[in-house]
Amino acid sequence: MIDELNQDQTTRVQAKAPSMDIPVEECVTIGPLDPCTIVIFGASGDLTARKLVPALYNLYLHGGLPKPFVIVGASRTSMSHEEFRERLKASYEATEKADLARWEEFAANLYYQPVDYDSLDSYVGLAGYLRELDEKYHTGGNRVFDLAVPPSLYPVIAEMLGKAGLAQEGENGKGWSRIVVEKPFGRDLKSAMELDQTLHRSFGEHQIFRIDHYLAKETVQNILMFRFANAIFEPIWNRSYIAYVGIIAAEKLGVENRAGYYEQAGVIRDMFQNHMMQVLALTAMEPPSLFEAERVREEKTKVFRSLKPLDGAEQIDNLILGQYGSGMVDGAEVAGYRQEPKVSSSSLIPTFAMMRVFVDNWRWRGVPFYLVSGKRLARKITRIVVQFKRVPHSMFRNVLGEDILANRLVLGIYPEERITLTFQTKYPGARTCLRPVTLDFSYDQNYSGPTLAAYEKVLLDCIQGDQMLFWSNNGVRLSWSFLTPILQECETCGDRGARLHPYDSGSWGPEAAQKWMQLIVDEE
Repeated sequence: MIDELNQDQTTRVQAKAPSMDIPVEECVTIGPLDPCTIVIFGASGDLTARKLVPALYNLYLHGGLPKPFVIVGASRTSMSHEEFRERLKASYEATEKADLARWEEFAANLYYQPVDYDSLDSYVGLAGYLRELDEKYHTGGNRVFDLAVPPSLYPVIAEMLGKAGLAQEGENGKGWSRIVVEKPFGRDLKSAMELDQTLHRSFGEHQIFRIDHYLAKETVQNILMFRFANAIFEPIWNRSYIAYVGIIAAEKLGVENRAGYYEQAGVIRDMFQNHMMQVLALTAMEPPSLFEAERVREEKTKVFRSLKPLDGAEQIDNLILGQYGSGMVDGAEVAGYRQEPKVSSSSLIPTFAMMRVFVDNWRWRGVPFYLVSGKRLARKITRIVVQFKRVPHSMFRNVLGEDILANRLVLGIYPEERITLTFQTKYPGARTCLRPVTLDFSYDQNYSGPTLAAYEKVLLDCIQGDQMLFWSNNGVRLSWSFLTPILQECETCGDRGARLHPYDSGSWGPEAAQKWMQLIVDEE
């Protein structure tokens, strides 16, 4: 494969400092920010302790939070402010890169308010407490409501916030209110539209932030910069020069402690409706007239509108589903999906999916996009592969034959954030022999400043009101419109079990998918 051919044939691209004199910090944080209160529902849960509060603390360390700010945890659990702070500190201390140097400063802004999610009186009490904190900290009534709770509670909390007056925004732009919703946003088109209608009864579209943390990864954000800020790529980013595009998000882990959720979701709801569709849109979209949130999001929705439906024979030919069985991972034997705790012994939930989709527009007509995601695969890897077409005429056929490898561009997202471009050069010497070599750029090359992790970036964008990295309601609707017929047919058809291909843990998925997997996975 490509990696084997390129051994010792890689050229590093040296990243140089920008010609403009821009301090590193200005590319990391944005200011000034409006003072605000951040209310986290589900504050006693795992997401708050593992992701949200560490992300907010890291923003604090790098000057990425407004002055002043307040963080209020809200959940059913009864605890004091101090107990809340100690619980979060203990969880943060257990992380690999814990830095407690300024924790006490940060924790002084942490508060807790118990809330019964379906009790209006609880929200009225919360509203009164937030007003007290507004007066104490002078936060101007600006609030972010982050819903780190199960999706079933999204409509309940949104409706109660509206009834308690917490969704209202003040006059003349003062006292804004924003609600942050984690994925999954519905489980099909009908439920997504119902949830959207519930949110809009209390909040305007400009107030709703639908998180997809994949979009906040630096390498994912750089897709647009790479395409539209470099004149050498955009002119050939189309059906005339590109043979196919592969997008893969593979995981070595199984369902772990998420079996209860996964038995209701499966890989298509878990990965395709959000992450995979968003990366597809960034890779295939047309250039917006300006780099502004609404214009970028509108171009992404055009990609979803252009997707050729996968139904009937199209689905049979372009969709492969699988479920992992037992196997070896890192030298240890692991159980199959049906042997995992809380999983039915006859489960037909797919843990692997490969789709071949077509964006049926002028730029991409006829170019296949291979979307792959699965659990218990050979290694954890997330990347975009752009395979260019072979040269149209081989002038070297008398010397080299017809087989000359085409150019290949790889945008690595995980484990290495990098861009590689493979092309042909001549071996030194008298004979005419070609060799593939690779230009290789790493995102952390020649950069030693602070970086923002995905949750840090999206939380910062919520505070400043920038929806660039968030789903629009049209994007959600169109994404589900494409995927819901697939889900309906896979979940109700009589041959559902026959279409679910088993694969060994630690492999690259079902045998039926291997001809496509070879196009986008380089064996190591």
